[in-house]
Amino acid sequence: MAIHFDLLAIGAGSGGLSVVERAAAHGARCAIVEPDRLGGTCVNRGCVPKKILWYGASLAHSLREAGDYGFSLTTGKFDWQRLKTVRDAYIGDIRGWYGDSLADAGIEKITGSARITSAHTVAVGKQSYSAEHIVIASGSSPFVPEIPGSELGITSDGFFGIDRCPQRVALVGGGYIAVEIACMLRAYGAEVTLILRGSQLLRNFDNMLREVLLEEMLDNGINILSSLQVQRVRETKAGEKSLSCNTGLELGGFDLLLWAMGRTPNTAGLGLDSVGVEVRDDGHILTDDYQNTNVPGIYAIGDVTGRFPLTPVAVAAGRRLADRLFGGMPDRHLQYQNIPTVVFSHPPVGSVGMTEAEARERHGKAVKIYQSRFSPMYAVPLKHGRKSAMKLVTVGTDERIAGCHVIGPGADEMLQGFAVALRMGATKADFDDTVAIHPTSAEELVTMK
Repeated sequence: MAIHFDLLAIGAGSGGLSVVERAAAHGARCAIVEPDRLGGTCVNRGCVPKKILWYGASLAHSLREAGDYGFSLTTGKFDWQRLKTVRDAYIGDIRGWYGDSLADAGIEKITGSARITSAHTVAVGKQSYSAEHIVIASGSSPFVPEIPGSELGITSDGFFGIDRCPQRVALVGGGYIAVEIACMLRAYGAEVTLILRGSQLLRNFDNMLREVLLEEMLDNGINILSSLQVQRVRETKAGEKSLSCNTGLELGGFDLLLWAMGRTPNTAGLGLDSVGVEVRDDGHILTDDYQNTNVPGIYAIGDVTGRFPLTPVAVAAGRRLADRLFGGMPDRHLQYQNIPTVVFSHPPVGSVGMTEAEARERHGKAVKIYQSRFSPMYAVPLKHGRKSAMKLVTVGTDERIAGCHVIGPGADEMLQGFAVALRMGATKADFDDTVAIHPTSAEELVTMK
């Protein structure tokens, strides 16, 4: 006989945890199914371990620049394993906190792989569970190309398990993950080659951000090769990886190859075909603005939908869905506009709203651009300075801010407040009327002419 719940979530990552916790707070009886560890990609193999390594890489930059500020430092050998141990302990604490939180809220954690057998029934092993509402929040996994020797590389999942800093690295990809790991490893002293399948990195970002980041990465010694397709991977007797590319180019001598070519939704094995849940050709689940699939009572949130695969988006969608289903808020849903995002590269990149290209395509001559490119004050004493650049995309006679794009030291922290302003419909006049905080880089956004 099936055990019954008001809501059952498939996947204990950011989205799944958020929807059951909020639903339980509204009084719903909830369960969550997870075959792996609590926290999903973000906690175990993504945002959290990445940010710890990013802080370390930022410190490496600061140590190298300290001499330009008058400090005489002798830095010893970097201990990768020591940082990894601290990082992994912190992640373990987060998982423990999630477990306690689920128990305290009376949410049942079911260990195993879920398969949907009807619009209101899920099987985990031999046990069947029923629920008024089933939420699919199974996340995504790194994509690995089907080429000879691809198994000789690792993905971001494996990257956070390595116990030493590699010496020579090849990264294939040009998105968030590839750029972030390339910058981090270079800061730790690795020789890094970034291989782009297309002509650009971060292709969905504003062109100004791409251009400045490319310059900074090249200045930092990252070798960037564009428009290359890796067709074969070989390993030498010494364990080094060699890559054969479509142009005939051979690249070799790498002790680490990392695939960072995007992610695919974890929908295989869920039984979606048997209940008629509609998916796109790439496996992502189709949902409406309220996270409903085409099957009543089945919903999808987070990476599995293919819409803004970011942890805070999954959290926000999950909480709003629970508010709608159990909190007496029938119109509650996430609006997928003006969602801020940061790439934790060196320097960091922050973006919210439309790019210049998107705005011009949609609004044509009604678009006006304000932008600035400068050396931040921190870079004044540096022999090898840093760059910052900012752009405001405005639309209409009132010059409503439709996009805000920042690259440079502090971009990651300053963007949040400006994202609030965009959500509230701020105009260029509102920015101009705001008193600047001086001296900062952020003041450039309210003093731009």
